[in-house]
Amino acid sequence: MVRRRLVATPTLEEVAARAGVGRGTVSRVVNNESGVKESTRRAVQRAIAELGYVPNLAARSLAGRRADAVALVMTERDWGLFGEPFFSEVVRSIGDALADTRVQLLLTLVRSDAERQRFVEYARGGRVDGVLLMSLRADDRLPDMLAEAGLPTVLLGRRSGDERVTYVDADNVGGAREAVGHLVRGGRRSIAAITGPLDMYVARCRLRGHRQALAEAGLTTDDSWTAEGDFTEASGRRAMAELLERHPEVDGVLAASDTMAAGALAVLREAGREVPGDVAVVGFDDFQLARHTVPPLTTVRQPLEEIGRAMVRLLLEEMEQPEVAWRHVVLRTRLVVRDSA
Repeated sequence: MVRRRLVATPTLEEVAARAGVGRGTVSRVVNNESGVKESTRRAVQRAIAELGYVPNLAARSLAGRRADAVALVMTERDWGLFGEPFFSEVVRSIGDALADTRVQLLLTLVRSDAERQRFVEYARGGRVDGVLLMSLRADDRLPDMLAEAGLPTVLLGRRSGDERVTYVDADNVGGAREAVGHLVRGGRRSIAAITGPLDMYVARCRLRGHRQALAEAGLTTDDSWTAEGDFTEASGRRAMAELLERHPEVDGVLAASDTMAAGALAVLREAGREVPGDVAVVGFDDFQLARHTVPPLTTVRQPLEEIGRAMVRLLLEEMEQPEVAWRHVVLRTRLVVRDSA
C-alpha cells in the first residue's frame, strides 16, 4: 500500500488573502452580487484564476453536508462501445452495491482534455463525494487530476503495473494463462491471441498470460500470432480473419473478451472451420452472451459483482477517511469450460 498525497483545494480565505480583500467581498464576487467596485472584482477574479479556486456549491447551500452522490466516469472515445455487455454489467454491479446506501450514482462520459478539466471542476465544486473510473488508457491523466484535487477516487483496472491510485482489478494475467493452459492440455499447439487495445493495461496483461502459458508449454510464438481488437464483436471478426490469413494452421484462439470471441466464432464458421474440432476458442468475461454462442463459449469468468462491491466499499471508506493509504485489490478469475474448447 502507498500513502496517498493529499492536496488541499484553495479556500475562500486564500482567495481573499491573494486579492487583498475580505472574505465577504470574495463571496459577493463569486455569487455575482452588486456593491463591489469593478477594480476589486477584477482582482478577486484574477486571484480565483491563479489559485484554481472552484466555488463549492453544495457547501454554500447545505453547509456541512455531503452531496450524497458519486460519479461513475467512463473515458471511452467511442459511443458505440457502451453497447457492449461489459459496460452494462459494470453499471449494474456498482448500482447493486450502492442500492442499500443513500448515495446516488451519476454516469458521466469524459472523452477529451477539455471534458476532463470540466469534470474535475464539477467534482471539486461539491456535486459529488467521490469518483469511480473505468476504461482508462495508459496515458489518461484524469486519475492524477482527481488525486491532486483531493477527491476520493477508485479505478476499475489500472493504467500500469505501478498505479498510484486505489483500484480493483481481476487477475488478467492468471486468467489468460489458465485459458491457454487449458488449450495446451487439449492438444492445441498453434494458439493465437486476439487482444484488446494494447494501450490498455488489461489487454497487455491478457496477452502476457497467453505468452506465459505458451512458454511454460515449450511452444514458441511471435507477433504474427497476435491480432489487436477493441473488445467489440466486429473487431473480433477482423482479427480472426487476419489470423486465418497469416496462419491457416491455427488450432486454438484466446480472445480477450467474449464479444471478440463471438466475432471469431462467426468467421471460423464462415471459413468452414469446426469449433472445437478444427479450432478451439476461449473468451474472457463470462457474460450471458457466452452461453448463447454456437457452440457455447469456454471463457474466463471475471467476478464483476465482486469487483463492483469492492469498488464501492473502497470508495465509501475513502470518503470517510481521505487520509487512508491507496489500496490495490486483485480478484481471482475462473475458467468456465463449455463446448468451444
